Amino acid sequence: MALKGLRVIEIAGLAPVPFCGMLFADFGATVIRVDKTRNLLTTDKLGRGKQSIAVNMKHPEGRLIVQKLASKADVLLDPFRPGVLEKLKLGPADLMTDNPRLIYGRISGFGQTGPISLDAGHDINYLSLSGVLSRFGKKDEPPFPVNLIADFAGGGLACAFGILMALFERQTSGKGQVVDSSMTEGAAYVGSFFFKTRELPFFNNPTGENLLDGGSHFYNTYKTKDGKYMAVGAIERQFYEKFIQGMGLEGTEVHENQFSDWVQHKETVGNRFLTKTQKEWTEIFEGTDACVTPILELDEAPYHHQNANRQSFSQNPYTEYWEPEPAPKLSRTPGKANLSRPDPEIGENTVEILSAIGYNGAAIKDLIEKEIVEATALRKILI
Repeated sequence: MALKGLRVIEIAGLAPVPFCGMLFADFGATVIRVDKTRNLLTTDKLGRGKQSIAVNMKHPEGRLIVQKLASKADVLLDPFRPGVLEKLKLGPADLMTDNPRLIYGRISGFGQTGPISLDAGHDINYLSLSGVLSRFGKKDEPPFPVNLIADFAGGGLACAFGILMALFERQTSGKGQVVDSSMTEGAAYVGSFFFKTRELPFFNNPTGENLLDGGSHFYNTYKTKDGKYMAVGAIERQFYEKFIQGMGLEGTEVHENQFSDWVQHKETVGNRFLTKTQKEWTEIFEGTDACVTPILELDEAPYHHQNANRQSFSQNPYTEYWEPEPAPKLSRTPGKANLSRPDPEIGENTVEILSAIGYNGAAIKDLIEKEIVEATALRKILI
């Protein structure tokens, strides 16, 4: 795999950092998640391929364990608000003194600096301050949140990209650096298209009246006879002609006036979609270049013949749910979802991880008895 040999320490946190850690694990990196002790359940639903050690980082000996892990790591992922790990003496200045090659990835809502950098927030808040949230919604209605853009795209994915750039640069300089990944800035960056197209026709109208935000009839979603939905993206004229043919609307106002009377055209197209089932419309449009596709449920997507052909999903034998395979696909060193074992329980790998960094059996037993670390076997007894 492309990232085999890379060592990542992930301080356990909410979704953006676990997603970032999963990206590295999916492409072959060794990812050790540092969980809190006395924490009965992990919130990490993106833990595939990772290992877990449970450490009380507030205890000096617990901090020493994390310092030892970081001293041998390439990357550390920080999920907290600015200053939290500094208070534990686990900040960049502390860890990069012992390991100057360390890439210290920090994902936070507003970045490490600024007047509200310490404020709490979630995806919706970061989207709102990025300007991007204002572009999601219907005419004369409040914007609606899309809980992917800031947390996962502007947070986890952007941080992973930043870390890979820092690793590339390290080959020349030999030095690590801090990757300050603000989800607000990441969301804005992902939304660059919104900012760069404001002067163009059909992109500068109020929200809900533009070409790509549900304003047009040819870039929209529609309900079918059986209560399911279809997605239409017939923007270019050659695709629009195929769309009109499939809908049986040749010679109508919808056909002749693609870029006007959108409100009326949406009603006409919507009524036509209600005359057939999703399956019937799919059979009509597939292979026509009309840019019309069924809107699949999560459990339906893996069975679509395109996704099945490319093995885009794998079924987790422990949960029976389908999960996406890593993307993009690399020709020689592709990633692979590690579903050979369940996602790690908190402290599942504590003993082996401690052994790998030089602790003997007696020392590990002492750490467990002092409740500085936890191992899965002991946790099960306590629970």
